[in-house]
Amino acid sequence: MKNERALVAELIRQVLISRVCVREAILRFPRDTEDKSIHAAYHALVHYEADEDLRKRDDIYREEQDDYLEFISQILEKGEDLPENIINNYENYYACANIPHEENAKGFLKSFFRFLNIREK
Repeated sequence: MKNERALVAELIRQVLISRVCVREAILRFPRDTEDKSIHAAYHALVHYEADEDLRKRDDIYREEQDDYLEFISQILEKGEDLPENIINNYENYYACANIPHEENAKGFLKSFFRFLNIREK
């Protein structure tokens, strides 16, 4: 788990310095992870990309969002859990993160069930 978090921390930094786009970073996320901290980081990156227009218009918002993502990456780099308030904030709005699945039969089924909006037990 610590290695997965370090990978996500590095991907976030690569996005922040414009070396990797958000889509590419997300495609490199650990597959089939159940780590709630990584799920929260996923959602933070999705919001980062979705807020592109706002980031262009509002320098203060852009700086705060950059600082927030940097904070997340620093915690993940240490292998620590993100604070509960961050995790809970995303869990209140999203049942799960749309993190890519393994490219095998099990991964296909998980993707298919997600598409049908069926949660595994």
